[in-house]
Amino acid sequence: MYDVAIVGFGPAGAVAAGLLGQAGLKVHVCDRRQGVYEIPRAIALDHEIMRVFQRLGVVDEVQRFCEPFTPSEYFGADGQLIRRMTMVAPPYPQGYTPSIVFTQPPVERALRALVARLGNVTVQENAECTALSQDADGVSLTIGGETVRARWAIAADGGASALRGMLGIELEDLDFDEPWLVVDVLVNDQGLARLPKTSVQYCEPERPCTYVIGPGNHRRWEISLQPGEDPRHMATPEETWKLLSRWITPQDGELWRQSSYRFHALVAQHWRAGRVFLAGDAAHMQPPFLGQGMCQGVRDVANLTWKLASVAKGEVCGAAAERLLGTYGSERKAHVMELTRRIKHVGEVICERDPHKARERDARLLAECGGVVKDTPRQDILPALTTGLVAPTAGAGTLFPQPRMQSGELMDQRFGSGWRLVTDGALPIEVPPGLRPIDMRSEPEAQGVVSSWMLRHGVHAAIVRPDHYTYGAASSAAEMAQLLTQWQQR
Repeated sequence: MYDVAIVGFGPAGAVAAGLLGQAGLKVHVCDRRQGVYEIPRAIALDHEIMRVFQRLGVVDEVQRFCEPFTPSEYFGADGQLIRRMTMVAPPYPQGYTPSIVFTQPPVERALRALVARLGNVTVQENAECTALSQDADGVSLTIGGETVRARWAIAADGGASALRGMLGIELEDLDFDEPWLVVDVLVNDQGLARLPKTSVQYCEPERPCTYVIGPGNHRRWEISLQPGEDPRHMATPEETWKLLSRWITPQDGELWRQSSYRFHALVAQHWRAGRVFLAGDAAHMQPPFLGQGMCQGVRDVANLTWKLASVAKGEVCGAAAERLLGTYGSERKAHVMELTRRIKHVGEVICERDPHKARERDARLLAECGGVVKDTPRQDILPALTTGLVAPTAGAGTLFPQPRMQSGELMDQRFGSGWRLVTDGALPIEVPPGLRPIDMRSEPEAQGVVSSWMLRHGVHAAIVRPDHYTYGAASSAAEMAQLLTQWQQR
């Protein structure tokens, strides 16, 4: 019997297999494909995901295929600049460039290579899961005609998830459904000289579109399709080049991919059915306007895997174990719903088709900034956790920073990624078992990101979860005592 069976070996499934395998669990992961899909789909990551890759031990390999995300400039109906999205300024709070573009296939290969090195993880490719049943003790999956038995299963098998269908879980429609053409081009030097030097959102009523500067000579266009246009016809090379003619010609580069998609906003009604959990695109799909699709899937499994490991290893038992596993769906669904709402708002800015309303939008955005467009960090749009295993205190639910220590190491490299109690030394604290104390006086940081975080929230200590989210924080000894008591009880 395996501890966990994972169906789907894409980014979310591979990260889940790596985290669970490194935690010492016996894992089976399968995928209906053989090998990595060699066409890029995701193009953006953020510093939270790089911190997960750091924990897996692949961040140095992954960074070979990454570059900083350029600013994204939004141009309105008459070509004027109406918004600029950037990234937070240094020192970077998670230890990595906050917004990143990357090349997906080699990053997936790095993740799979890590999983292949784990002797307690079995990988089965070119094997489809065709049946599922479960009982009080575990899950039985029919994979490649054979039965795989596990205590729990994770459905990470994509937007058309077969497991989600077997479980009878419906998707909630969050009211966004539009046809777009996504085009990836490997641009030559001649073409690069003609293209914008930042990423661009063309908020033009006649045909909204997005231009993204990827790593190296990779450039991506996301081009909205108009009513009556046949998506398959528009994805032919001839029609694609017609749409790209505003920027480049066939002499300026090589088509890498052109695919028509419907950009959706969907979320599963339930993220758990018995011993089976949904993750990644099986649980949610959102429009791509902030590049959060793959990030959301990695967040899912980073949240779920430490909880499964805690229960599997007997660190949390009985009713408490069920409560802990129950926080996965409540935390992640609320986070996904709120982030999708914010992404939809960005999409509504980009996608306004009525020329009169588009000009009203432009005037409103310019009036809000006094006529001077200011930088808006992409990270400011990401919400905190608002439910589940968080305490109602300042800073709770936010991603706790990862400082670089004066020793040169990043905090997680120095102290690991379990439950931690991070303090500035101002409060007398008796640390209970299960929390690793980190006193920033005796372990000084190099750039002040933790001290800035504590000053911003008015606290002197914080309990940090294994997924780096803040459980709760305290500004006084009395608050700290109450927080520690509550944490032990929960």
